[in-house]
Amino acid sequence: MRKLLKYLPQVIKVRDMYIAEENARALGISSLQMMEVAGRSVADVVTKYVGCGKRVVVVCGLGNNGGDGFVAARYLSCRGYDVSVALLGDPKDIRTDEARRNWSTLQLMNCIEKVVIKEVDDLQVLRSLLMSTDCVVDAILGIGVRGTVRGIYAKCIELINSIREERKIPIVSVDVPSGLSADTGEVLGQAIKATVTVTFHKVKEGLLKAKEYSGDVIVVDIGIPPEAELLVGPGDARYTLPKWSPYVKKGDRGRVLVIGGSVEYSGAPALTALAALSAGVDLVIVATPSTVASVVRSYSPNLIVKALPGDYVSPRHIPTLLELVNRADVVAIGPGLTTVDDVRDAVTELMKYLKESGKSVVIDADGIKVLRERHDLLYEKAVVTPHAGEFRILTGQELPPPDKLEERCEVAIEWARKLGCTLLIKGPQDIVTDGKVLKINATGNQAMAVGGTGDVLTGLVAALLCWSTPVRAAAVAAFINGLAGDLAVREMGGRITATDLLKYIPRVFRLFEVPSTSSYGTVVIEYLERRQS
Repeated sequence: MRKLLKYLPQVIKVRDMYIAEENARALGISSLQMMEVAGRSVADVVTKYVGCGKRVVVVCGLGNNGGDGFVAARYLSCRGYDVSVALLGDPKDIRTDEARRNWSTLQLMNCIEKVVIKEVDDLQVLRSLLMSTDCVVDAILGIGVRGTVRGIYAKCIELINSIREERKIPIVSVDVPSGLSADTGEVLGQAIKATVTVTFHKVKEGLLKAKEYSGDVIVVDIGIPPEAELLVGPGDARYTLPKWSPYVKKGDRGRVLVIGGSVEYSGAPALTALAALSAGVDLVIVATPSTVASVVRSYSPNLIVKALPGDYVSPRHIPTLLELVNRADVVAIGPGLTTVDDVRDAVTELMKYLKESGKSVVIDADGIKVLRERHDLLYEKAVVTPHAGEFRILTGQELPPPDKLEERCEVAIEWARKLGCTLLIKGPQDIVTDGKVLKINATGNQAMAVGGTGDVLTGLVAALLCWSTPVRAAAVAAFINGLAGDLAVREMGGRITATDLLKYIPRVFRLFEVPSTSSYGTVVIEYLERRQS
């Protein structure tokens, strides 16, 4: 995969940093490991900037940024520095296990002075420490800060900045100067003016936009492997799937229109629609020829089916289809359509309208075959989901074999740029790219090489397109589809069908959801379960 590293961004957004950290944990790199390396790296920079044996004050908040500060303080003490740690807030409110563990370690180190600052009046203690120090380590607020910094944090930042001006001492900020937006560089009320910022994994965009606050920026590696960004992982799912409000109502979670089916094929559009419903959209309408409409309805009473007169979708149905398109958030085209002339003409007209209106669309199966001579109909809100054979039909080019993953990715990126859309190329390892971002999905198994699993994937992509960008939707949909297949095989053995996947999709989604404790129904269910046990 080394050749693919050039497609990873050099500047990272906060959201993508959180994704990379969670994916790293899934790869076996613990948060405690990352905190340890981060804190040691800060100590290394302090050593470089102020020399050995000096006095250092480490000012820490209650989150992981403070935890990094605790680790830095320990290393500096081990190297002979006179170290004081000032904690802003009550120790019992330290927010993470990793930070609490490192704070507990400091309690056993008598050579480190610890002070707890809970009230604004306590800042006088901090002032006296700052007046005699050679360096300040700012570990107050990290990249997750939102809104205006207020209260004791704002007063503390103001104090540190004033003493920096008065005494000209260096300030080393941990990951981002406290109070500075890591994405935008905006000052959130008050922000530390750092001499140097030690940022982790990759530089944050806000540091480049606010150099008068970030000072010199040093990027340090904390052990997050490149696979944490290249491979789709639990972080991608957790930060892509929406967190619904308790006040969500019908229509808020998206409406999907599936256009598919023909006299030969009835199952494909039904699988696509049921997958979208399993993912959590509110409403799915299946527009399908009347000869199979009753069969599609029979799959589930949850499906709304619009019968189009005849055996195939045709241009005469365009007025009806456009009316349905205008009611949908996302359109899925292709499952079971076939490629007779009427279908080609109808899909061409639909794609023209969708491109003009900028509606999100996912195109699969026979819809892909229609586009082989009409690349001009594709656009940035389109996701195309070919397997290797459909990719050859679409582009006229053979994909390299699956064991040549790097070459396969290079070809995918080249064609995504040419087509101006997002490609989700299905295979033993799914490739997702819009020509700029590259993601590889490694979930799934050979038992999924049966008819219909691609139709389920199309429905998942359509659902996620209601809530996210094309490349994120495609990547997370492939991840969830494969994970559902992995769960199915683990529990059912190596012979599964596409309908089996539908049972496991809600279970996969549940892995990334935080249960609501405000629901009375949840409380009652838990009570009844306890009584039964």
